[in-house]
Amino acid sequence: MKKLVVLSGAGISAESGIKTFRDADGLWEGHNIMEVASPLGWNNNPELVLDFYNKRRKQLHEVQPNNGHYILAELEKHFDVHIITQNVDNLHEKAGSTKVLHLHGELLKVRSTQDENYILDWNDDLTSVHKDPNGNQMRPHIVWFGEDVPAIEEAIDLAEEADYFIVIGTSLQVYPAAGIMHYTNPETPVFYIDPKPASVIQLANPLEIIPLSGAEGMMMLKERLLLLK
Repeated sequence: MKKLVVLSGAGISAESGIKTFRDADGLWEGHNIMEVASPLGWNNNPELVLDFYNKRRKQLHEVQPNNGHYILAELEKHFDVHIITQNVDNLHEKAGSTKVLHLHGELLKVRSTQDENYILDWNDDLTSVHKDPNGNQMRPHIVWFGEDVPAIEEAIDLAEEADYFIVIGTSLQVYPAAGIMHYTNPETPVFYIDPKPASVIQLANPLEIIPLSGAEGMMMLKERLLLLK
């Protein structure tokens, strides 16, 4: 079974109603991104950050996957599908995808501020009273700006093994995620789905740009991929 590796970004989740900070001049739900998604923001005002992610978590419970998510899950019947996502939601999993690597963390998890390996599933509000067994404050399990991306090496390994590589719903502005496609074998076809695709430079691979939404683009690409399996 051939390996299909997908890099998904905010665009695929936006189709389900999840807002992205790049839609509003650097603001995310009315907040400067550095106030709610950086270590400095956390140190300056942890209560604001906790409240912000509590609201995002509640919003996540109210939205559903779209056809783009469902088609990727369906393709597991025909390919060894691995999804590398920049998104912190669980919509890929909700749609049925079973191999999802979250580069930037997950909204429905929290971790200790002192022990990065102490991670819990979390569906409810997170407050200042929630501590790890050693009494350290719990924080959102999110990779903030300025922090390392622990999953990047695993993502690169997947890219290197891909028979087909799909980029979907991303502006290719956030690194190191934006550079993952450059680790694919030069003979691996790359498909880039986005209604406003960014310029792709210095990529040796066969590249096809599909200027459609994630759901529309995957509907079109699905039929072609089935002929290639």
